[in-house]
Amino acid sequence: MTILACSQCQATLNCNVDDINACWCNELPAILPLDSTTTSCLCRDCILAKMNQFLNTLYKRPLKEQLTFAKPFHSNDNLIEHLDYEMQNSYMVFSRWFFLKRGKCCKNNCKNCPYKNT
Repeated sequence: MTILACSQCQATLNCNVDDINACWCNELPAILPLDSTTTSCLCRDCILAKMNQFLNTLYKRPLKEQLTFAKPFHSNDNLIEHLDYEMQNSYMVFSRWFFLKRGKCCKNNCKNCPYKNT
């Protein structure tokens, strides 16, 4: 385990550089496309912010493209705060990403449902 500084905010983080597959960041889904900006270590908050920024650009695409992108993540039942949901007044409010991963509407008129207008 190596102590590093987040390359974005300089927060201290532990990185398992000797076995990257055992590092804490592998608990997060591989949403971000690999490019030159994803080669340095980021803290959890910065990674989640970057993921949400990427997803916000995805949400501007047609729903079919969003669902195609989310489909490989369908079986991931691990809910991640600030990605799959936000806590609001002691309630879990699911994100658009959560519903895209599910792949269908539950007909409960959920706040962030991407299927409302389909």
